[in-house]
Amino acid sequence: MNDWPEAWSDDNRGRRYGRGSASAQPESPRVMRQVRRGQPAPPGQGAYGGVPQQPQYVDGHGSGGYDDYDSGYNTGQVYGGRGGGDGYGPQRPAPDWRRRIKWTAITLVTVLFVTTVATYFWADSKLNREVDLSKVIERPEKGEGTNYLIVGSDSREGLSDEDKKRLRTGSSEGKRTDSVMILHTGDNGPTLISLPRDSNVEIPTFKGSESGKTYQGTGRQVKLNAAYAEDGPELLVRTVEFNTGLHIDHYVEIGFAGFANIVDAVGGVEIDIPQDIKDTKSGADLKKGKQTLNGEEALAFVRTRYALAGSDLDRTKNQQKFLSALANQVATPGTVLNPFRLYPTMSAGLDSLIVDKEMGLFDLADMFWSMKGVSGGEGTSMNMPLAGSSGGNLLWDKDKVKQLVNQLNNDEKVTVKGD
Repeated sequence: MNDWPEAWSDDNRGRRYGRGSASAQPESPRVMRQVRRGQPAPPGQGAYGGVPQQPQYVDGHGSGGYDDYDSGYNTGQVYGGRGGGDGYGPQRPAPDWRRRIKWTAITLVTVLFVTTVATYFWADSKLNREVDLSKVIERPEKGEGTNYLIVGSDSREGLSDEDKKRLRTGSSEGKRTDSVMILHTGDNGPTLISLPRDSNVEIPTFKGSESGKTYQGTGRQVKLNAAYAEDGPELLVRTVEFNTGLHIDHYVEIGFAGFANIVDAVGGVEIDIPQDIKDTKSGADLKKGKQTLNGEEALAFVRTRYALAGSDLDRTKNQQKFLSALANQVATPGTVLNPFRLYPTMSAGLDSLIVDKEMGLFDLADMFWSMKGVSGGEGTSMNMPLAGSSGGNLLWDKDKVKQLVNQLNNDEKVTVKGD
């Protein structure tokens, strides 16, 4: 019995190609299982005389009864893939820029926060909190605003013999006050007041900073810098408070070496010098006009008094002017935003400053910003009002001093004029 399709004979079997065939012709294409077959071709039709006609594919659709077949080739789709693209494999999804920006911002904020916190604790640990204001007795009541007692000492600590010679500091042992200022900060702008070191003051009853023993006041009249030389910062604060009636909130001191190092760390300080200055004692040799001073030149400038007509009074004015310019330089974006300048400046300053035990970094920042405000015209700078001199000591004008202190205690705008 012939089980071949109609119109096929045993001769047709001889025309089979493929395995076992002696012909070199390829085997007939096999019908894909997923293709739905239509009616068989009539006898005698087809490529090989009776082989059923295979579907034609145009745009992925069969013709001749096979229109419902979709090969997937029309779109380049690869079965098992995600579709689309050029048909060679899964395509990478478009980047989510909103998500990337979000995580980049989070990373930057985190790094900034960690850096800020680490810097804060590093800087706070470097503050030399050596002055204990709790040892100061019989203090006046605290007024409005904040009062800083800023002291420049002639301490040679940290200076080599070569440094002492280069900076013209001499080699005296111990330390004395080279400048004394009160900086008041409040709602009516900062006020910077210089207290000449030759000011005549009374040494009151005080408690020794080391011995703890109470020394009764005898009405003894001395120069202001003698109070510091006698028993250090605590007696100086006690003497200033007793003679002014002004409560001192914080104490800040810097020596010769620290001052020069800070100036060099910020890359020098620009200042307008009002006259030619040549002083063999301080080593100053400066020309009139605007210029940038390095640490050595700056120290000579603020120490000069013998070459000035007003001696110590003119020197205090130069000190105020320079300290305000220094604070302004420290607060510039070129210093604050440049870590290669900011950290050396902070290190030089914090290593050389001596402050009271209650002093914090925010207090120190407030002090510098207020001094910057003085140089920017937002505040007032002055000398303590004077009434003359006696035996080489400068006498304060008691009425004006009382008015000045009342204005500071009430945080009012200062109207008193100083020398």
